[in-house]
Order: sequence, then C-alpha cells, then structure tokens
Amino acid sequence: MADRNLHVALGKLLKPLIRALIRYGVSHGEFTDIAKRVYVDTAERDFPLAGRKQSISRVSMLTGINRKEVKRISRLVLLADDGVVTSYNRAVRIISGWNRDGDFTDGESLPIPLAVDGGDSSFTDLVKRYSGDIPVRAVLDELLRVGAVSEDADGLIHLTVDSAYVPHKDKDAQFDIMGNCVADLLTTLDHNLESAAEDTRLQLTTAYDNLPTDAVQMFKRISHDRCVALLKEFDQWLGEHDRDANPNVAGDGHMRAGIGIYYIEEDRGEEDS
Repeated sequence: MADRNLHVALGKLLKPLIRALIRYGVSHGEFTDIAKRVYVDTAERDFPLAGRKQSISRVSMLTGINRKEVKRISRLVLLADDGVVTSYNRAVRIISGWNRDGDFTDGESLPIPLAVDGGDSSFTDLVKRYSGDIPVRAVLDELLRVGAVSEDADGLIHLTVDSAYVPHKDKDAQFDIMGNCVADLLTTLDHNLESAAEDTRLQLTTAYDNLPTDAVQMFKRISHDRCVALLKEFDQWLGEHDRDANPNVAGDGHMRAGIGIYYIEEDRGEEDS
C-alpha cells in the first residue's frame, strides 16, 4: 500500500513538471538521461555504507540501473548553472538591500532613486555593499535588461520591483527559480517523512475547491499583499543575520534557511460534483 500511495503521489508531482517539459521541448529521452544521472549521483553521495567506498554494484542495486549503464552515466557531467544562479542571486541581494537599507531608503522605508555615482548614497555604493567587486555598469545593464530598474532623463536609477523579485523577462532565471523552489519544497517534505514530530519543518497549506470566481480574485489580491508584507519582514530579519549582507555577524556554521510562499489556483469546472 505504501508503494501504491507513493506512486500516486509521484504521478501528481510529475504532471506539472512533464507539462512544462513538453512545452519547452524536453523529450522523454532527455528527461530519462537526466533522471538516471541524478539517480546515480544521489545513490553515490547519499547512500554509501559506513566506512566503505560506494561501488558500482551497490549503486546498480539501489537504483535498478544495470552496472554497464551506471558506468556510462557516471561519466556524464551534471549540468552546471552557468552563472544563472549567481546573476539572479546578485540581483536579489541588491534589490533586497535597496528595499531595507536605511542608506538607500526614505523616511517611509521606500527605496529612493539613486545617481549612478556621487552623492551621499549612489547606485555604485549599493552595488559595492551588496554585490562585492562586480563592475557597476555590468550590474546596471543586467538589472535594466530584466526590467528590475529604470533610468530617467536625469540619469537617476529607479527600482521598479519590490523585494519579492521575480525575473519575468529572464526565462533562464525563471527555470532556475522553478528548480530551486520545487527542490526546497520536496526537501522539506522528505525531511518531514523521516523525522520525529518535534523535528519537522514548517509545511502548511490551505485551499478550498468550490469557490466562486469573484472570491478567488479577491483572495488572490489579499494573499499577495499579506504574503509580500510577511516576506519583507522575514527578508529584513534574515538580512540582518546573513554574513554576506552583514559581515559583522558572528557565530558558527554555514547554513541556508528561508521561507517559500506560493499561490494555488485551479479551474475545477470540468469536475462538476
């Protein structure tokens, strides 16, 4: 029964993924090769016997992939992010800093327009503080390209998005977000499946399936406003405790933590009760 229920759950979680893969021209064969490579890599890294080097035979046993295929797959290189993650994360750090740092906000904590250089606070100061030694012009060009900022006739740079930044004009970054968000959610679910009650991680959902359209539209607006406000509050707290954003933070460890929020909507009109 457990296997059957797991298979049903697997079918549900794969359906939107397969829909996206078909839409963007990823064939079954490509998906199969990627899945095999991740199977082998995960078996090698996460399921070794204590004190023993992981063998091809054990990987074959764990994954159900024959030894010859395991050898072939092991020689394949997992695809790298090719700078997409770095570029997106850099943009997020800059936008987050612009939204919460008092040197770059007004009396109402709203981001102010910035001159590229000069003055008490400039875009150059912002980039140096939140993006290290990356050339300022390169950062500005990238943020202009993805529509995160605009430049007015006086040369002032305006932030056009809030701290809940989604790169709508950058499909590669959107693919990266999809991978990271789903991986984070599944990692939390996997942790909760194997953990004692007192060690589970936050994973909550509320949804109803017989709502009128006008109520859904109202909920969409309400949930967006309240969730963005909550994320800004968490972003402020995390930024104050993150060593990249605040190098003076002390303490041991090198941890990643955060909260993910997503909106649910589905037309159930064809499933009339």
